[in-house]
Amino acid sequence: MTFIIYMKGNRWLLRLLKPLLWRGWGGLGVFGTGLVFFLALPLSAQTSFVWQAGVQAFFDNEEYARSAVQSPQTMAGVHLAPQVGVSWQGRHRIFAGVDALKEFGTDRIIDRADLMAYYEFESSAFYFRMGAFPRRDVLDRYPRMFFQDSIAYFRPVMTGIFWEYHRPRGYVNVWLDWTGRQSDTRRETFFMGWSARYQYRVFYAQYFGYMYHFARSKHPVVPEHLHDNGLLLLSAGVDFARLARFDKLELNAGWSAGLERDRDGGTGAWHVPQGFLSELKVEWRGIGLFNTYYRGGAQQRFYPQYGSALYWGDTFYRTREYNRTDLYVQFFRSPVVDVRLTASFHLAERHLYHSQSLTASFHLDNFSKHDGPPFRPFWEGWFGKN
Repeated sequence: MTFIIYMKGNRWLLRLLKPLLWRGWGGLGVFGTGLVFFLALPLSAQTSFVWQAGVQAFFDNEEYARSAVQSPQTMAGVHLAPQVGVSWQGRHRIFAGVDALKEFGTDRIIDRADLMAYYEFESSAFYFRMGAFPRRDVLDRYPRMFFQDSIAYFRPVMTGIFWEYHRPRGYVNVWLDWTGRQSDTRRETFFMGWSARYQYRVFYAQYFGYMYHFARSKHPVVPEHLHDNGLLLLSAGVDFARLARFDKLELNAGWSAGLERDRDGGTGAWHVPQGFLSELKVEWRGIGLFNTYYRGGAQQRFYPQYGSALYWGDTFYRTREYNRTDLYVQFFRSPVVDVRLTASFHLAERHLYHSQSLTASFHLDNFSKHDGPPFRPFWEGWFGKN
């Protein structure tokens, strides 16, 4: 009844949203329906209407013409991710929205639309999400060995659960991402992951891990093998950014191990490629360097058979030695706007490859603070008052 009365009194809103409600593009139609539902909810003193607006543009040009483990490609597009919801007691929120991707150069208006609908709880110590929610908000700490850059570009939404306990010195979290519902033509696939970090003064230790379950479809026409693909990284480091008055100044090193097996092929034995991984991060007034070095066993043993369906990490880790150096310029950085230009150099397979990327993101909402630490770019004052 509340919904009917509200819409009769706001016929302009109904006319505006009607194309999205029933004739929208995939998830946009669902989003339009959800928007009207939230606008029609009666709000109590402890309940409020909340919204988020996000835009993320990317241009990533990868020059790997002579590589046997990577393919040269250019990835470019823009994401539009509006969300609306309800918040109560300042800690509970329900959101509905859509992440719409437009790739540069295509004829379609929207190339992909992913529905977002989730419950969120946030307090001083705990953070919890369940449903379909943005991946970048919860898994952006993972190294590229686990998730390569294209995952953020083309799989922006994860469907599952995320829980984290955090304090000033660190955090611990666990998560589930269900990536494939079993059908006659589709395998059942899902991730189970966990990560943690603890910092004491300038020293810290961190841990990342996941297990990817790659099962069979319901009624495969040809025999399918069931795979388990695990990966973990344990490292320790030092962070001198505050002491040296840098934006970033840290070095870490650690041990990584893959845990891979084909349950139905051969003996079903575990393959455990191990290696050494180190990271160096230096940034001053928006000019930065991020270097990653790996040496050890070749990861992704079954990549020739299954490719990116089984492995989501950077395929340069299929080699026994790999060094990546990112030189970047951070033009803007705040809780709302982030713009970065990066030139990357990849040393692998006894060759030097290069890639370039430009990313720009905007995120705004009406329920969180947007006054993060001040950012003073290197170009401040070049053109008078900024």
